[in-house]
Amino acid sequence: MEKKATYTCIIIDDEPIAIRVIQSYLDKLDGFVVVGAFTNALDALKIFHAQAVDLLFLDIQMPGINGMEFFRTINHPPKVIFTTAFRNYAADAFDLDALDYLVKPIPFDRFLKAINKFLDQKAAESIQEHKAENNEFIIVKSDKKNHKLKIADILYIESLDDYIKIHLQNKSLVCYLRLNAIEEQLNNTLFTRIHRSFIVNIRHVSAFSHYQVEIAGKRIPVGRKFKDETIKRLNEVGDKT
Repeated sequence: MEKKATYTCIIIDDEPIAIRVIQSYLDKLDGFVVVGAFTNALDALKIFHAQAVDLLFLDIQMPGINGMEFFRTINHPPKVIFTTAFRNYAADAFDLDALDYLVKPIPFDRFLKAINKFLDQKAAESIQEHKAENNEFIIVKSDKKNHKLKIADILYIESLDDYIKIHLQNKSLVCYLRLNAIEEQLNNTLFTRIHRSFIVNIRHVSAFSHYQVEIAGKRIPVGRKFKDETIKRLNEVGDKT
């Protein structure tokens, strides 16, 4: 019976035996399919351009290009588990939001622990998406009336000190509410804080850089402290579209 392709995986390691070990471990698990295994990291680039990848097993010290350097070149990187014979790269790996850091030789029980981290993250994402689907509307008060707004229709929200301005496609509403208070009512699947004065609906962003995003022709600044998370969230949206 053919294995169900739930999660796609890529293995990159300059040692063929290391690839075989990881492949054999994945073969014991349901729902994990290896769509590519490479001894040369640059040969794997075509896979990332051709299809979505859920999980990457990546060696660090390889000829030609360091695994971490290679990972930084991927525009929309998947979850990554670094697999290496060296312990001294762990801090750098987790700076890259690595899911885990496995030191060779890798025992199966330690490998399974890393897989469980991956599955826990995917389950949490699924729960959050489900919550977002079931929280479609929000009630806000503006101009002495209660307005029922479809959350997906909100473009962005702007802080005006003790007030907020909710921007929709054809109108805007000013409400006596702080930005932090409205942020708590929104689901973080659709919305992200990009500036101390702005929350945006990431589904409506048409263009972005490290300094600004564009929604419905409006350019909105990205605050320095929000820059990395903003770029990460917007790239994640690109992966799903």
